[in-house]
Amino acid sequence: MTAARLTVDPRSAIGPVRRRLFGGFVEHLGRHVYDGIYEPGHPAADDQGFRGDVLELVRELGVSTIRYPGGNFVSGFRWEDSVGPRQQRPRRLDLAWHSTETNEVGLHEFADWLDKAGSDLMLAVNLGTRGTLEAIDLLEYANVPGGSTLSQRRIDNGRAAPFDVRVWCLGNEMDGPWQLGHRSADDYGELAARTAKGMRQLDPSIELVVCGSSGANMPTFGHWERVVLEHTYDDVDMISCHAYYQERDGDIDSFLASAVDMDRFIEAVVATADHVGAARGSSKRIDISFDEWNVWYIDRVASVKPTAIDDWPVAPRLLEDVYSVLDAVVFGGLLISLLKHADRVASASLAQLVNVIAPIMTEPGGPAWRQTTFFPFAITSRLARGTAVRVPIEAPTIATAVYGEVSAVDAVATHDADSGATAIFAVHRGRDEPVELMIDVSGLGEVEVVESHLLHDDDPSAQNTLDDHDRVRPGTVPTRLVDGILHVTLPPVAWAAVALRRR
Repeated sequence: MTAARLTVDPRSAIGPVRRRLFGGFVEHLGRHVYDGIYEPGHPAADDQGFRGDVLELVRELGVSTIRYPGGNFVSGFRWEDSVGPRQQRPRRLDLAWHSTETNEVGLHEFADWLDKAGSDLMLAVNLGTRGTLEAIDLLEYANVPGGSTLSQRRIDNGRAAPFDVRVWCLGNEMDGPWQLGHRSADDYGELAARTAKGMRQLDPSIELVVCGSSGANMPTFGHWERVVLEHTYDDVDMISCHAYYQERDGDIDSFLASAVDMDRFIEAVVATADHVGAARGSSKRIDISFDEWNVWYIDRVASVKPTAIDDWPVAPRLLEDVYSVLDAVVFGGLLISLLKHADRVASASLAQLVNVIAPIMTEPGGPAWRQTTFFPFAITSRLARGTAVRVPIEAPTIATAVYGEVSAVDAVATHDADSGATAIFAVHRGRDEPVELMIDVSGLGEVEVVESHLLHDDDPSAQNTLDDHDRVRPGTVPTRLVDGILHVTLPPVAWAAVALRRR
């Protein structure tokens, strides 16, 4: 057995753990909305057609702010289609996912669902095929209490109080050639700046997210962020990051080290944003909205997406990845990366929530169940409170083809000074033997272990499926606390969380 030494000291603070770090993402894509959160006639459906079993799992997952309605979908979306009497709403062809959008679930219905889920709304505006005026109109409809035609229209449609949306995304992945309305960094930056200024004239209190790169592997990465922020720096609060990871060509070691890429991605965007600010002589700081992240086997998309001009299905089965324990360990490592950058990552949205590359799966007329990735998110969301704390690590390394030598162990902690509660999150990337973590917690004073969780299976390919919902469940990890040293033994390919409290 190998060993690793870690130190948890609340004086090594990174930044506050903001609840928006545990956000989600619901896009009108595949079976996410229809047959996912919404299925009238299902035994568990409520009087609005929303599945109660799914709502229970969403609440258990602990998602805060949920980004909506896209995603690629938003770049062809006319928000007016999604409000008013359902029988009068148009059926539209969604070019992003080659599907038919019925608009049966729209802005009002989704806001009602969020109220039931206990989550907040984060809206994206269409800057692909529409522009500044449409974004301002949507903001007026959503946030103005009354006294105007658009606010009155909202009231007439059944919502007397404003939606009061606090965070708005200025388009989606506008650097991507696949995006409707794709444009250059200069063109998008100018449009985003005009739109941001107009929206702030209406509601100065909102927070705005400008589109960053769709991934660190984009050929325009870095250049895109610099140019866009040169246009928008004074008008926005955050810039977005998107990242998806998958095992490629059997390279499991590099896949297990995916969080190394997320670390570098965040740090590169922060450096670029700070460079733009310094060049402008600005004291303002731009934060990051990591509003799409997950494990996604994106190479499978082309084989299932409809393409024929006479084939526009409603809610086809798209992007329904089934996740393994290996995937969930990588996923837990990505959560650690987000917490390690809590000083600059102000918001994050797991993409997505139900059925579509999701922690929750459903079957029409049948059950809803937790995927393996459900567990690290739900546990971290519940336990991470207060301030994120840097955890220095001395550990063996593993060789990866993509990232070189990386630590076999990664970890972060959170500490709530008021309650004295501390949580430690760790991942073991090694595949050959266990590792003993010797964690110095003496800086916390007299503490005791109150709960522990371990995600591991002797078969890393184990999954939860329709036929076996509970094949994978978290267990506990044995712990010993001796003279201020917490001993935790992690098996190969494992994610763990340990919660402590003051005695």
